[in-house]
Amino acid sequence: MDDVPQDVQTRAKYLVLDGIACAIVGSHLPWSEIAAKAIYKMEPPGSGSSTVIGWNGRNLSPMSAALLNSTFIQGFELDDYHSIAPQHSNAIIIPALFSASKIDADDGVKMTGKDFLLSYIIGCEIGPRVGEALHGAELLTRGWHSGALQGPTSSAGAVSKALHLEPYQIEDALGIACTQAGGLMAAQFGSMAKRMQHGFPSRNGLFSVLLAREGYTGIKEVYETPYGGFLSCFGQGAPSGDPIPEAIIKNLGSDWELWHIQVKLHACMAALQSPIDCVENLQKKHPEKMKELDHITKIETKHSKPALEHGGWKPSPDKPLSSLGAQMCIPYATAAQLVDGEVLMAQFASDKLHRPIVKTLMEKVDPSNDPRFDSDKNLEFATEMTITFDDGTVLKEFVKSPRGVTPPCSNEDIVEKWRSLVRGVLDDERRDKIEKCVLNIETLEDIDELLKLLEPTVKSPIT
Repeated sequence: MDDVPQDVQTRAKYLVLDGIACAIVGSHLPWSEIAAKAIYKMEPPGSGSSTVIGWNGRNLSPMSAALLNSTFIQGFELDDYHSIAPQHSNAIIIPALFSASKIDADDGVKMTGKDFLLSYIIGCEIGPRVGEALHGAELLTRGWHSGALQGPTSSAGAVSKALHLEPYQIEDALGIACTQAGGLMAAQFGSMAKRMQHGFPSRNGLFSVLLAREGYTGIKEVYETPYGGFLSCFGQGAPSGDPIPEAIIKNLGSDWELWHIQVKLHACMAALQSPIDCVENLQKKHPEKMKELDHITKIETKHSKPALEHGGWKPSPDKPLSSLGAQMCIPYATAAQLVDGEVLMAQFASDKLHRPIVKTLMEKVDPSNDPRFDSDKNLEFATEMTITFDDGTVLKEFVKSPRGVTPPCSNEDIVEKWRSLVRGVLDDERRDKIEKCVLNIETLEDIDELLKLLEPTVKSPIT
């Protein structure tokens, strides 16, 4: 831990707090409860040792708990994202480490808070580097759910550190984990499976480490192998050409990927954040004009190709829009911000999705690609918006990157988000204990001190 700069350690603690906030508010959403119900039919509640966040006493096996806790963190698209090589690090790493902390508990072995924090940082560093070797967000343009591909590396790397594997065992663990990589972006079109697709690598990375620890061997040199290796297979068809294997180790230990992990301020996926900011900026600059929603004739939005492929789709007017689909849809996010002046959890409740004014505005949104944004990595999440009114007024706004990226969320912003999200879900005393525990996590003799605070049942934020 002494090799990790203090500011990196501090930032990691606040990112963990953000992940826990997302898990708590996601643990009893309708789709989370469906997932839990299904898994509890496979494994009786209380049959395992691993904590399920917000489900008091209903512990599960390590793998199933990791899968569910990840699903909770991803439950409402409020969680972190890596802005260069997209993945939701908290949904992959935190659940795997929580489950790993119970593996040797019966033998009296404890995972300290310091062990947890260092392992978490390692997971944050290595997964995105694998994604950068595959040209980052280009995985999304080709239809892969990038985090589900990179995620096994993050999970297996973090857990390998936490359980003190030898180098040869770590290579086996990564080789076993990477052969389980996969995830289709078509899940974003209303499938509940989208909420779980970071849970698969969280679980699989943990599973791989436990196999490797017992001597089960994995693919050697899994990233570099030319036939059937990770980079050679998932790099096929990349617009930018061959993979860049040296990206995996470039400036490792000096350039910290953790600083590219961004915190969301709107309850939707990353590519929707800057369109929302465009509308919000225009609402502040032209408050009266932006109230004339019935007089808007056209809303043009320009994006990078990855952002457009991910969120620029137009829902069918003949099919009901799901909460998940709305959270992945630029037209919906734009319309919701126009109507409500915010895009938070309430905007994705069923009674909000099909309002006539929202549907009318969605039909006027025309997302398209701007090649300028493709040639500059700093513009990957940029949006240029033009709103035309029937009196000839044209309002334009450009956002290079969304709030939370430029400027990045401060640690104080993260605490404010945490307190806001859990208001009404946790009582103040429990909230304060969790906050203190996480922000002083390196002092914990046993990470179970935190897990005991996370286990009791919580309320749903949307019921």
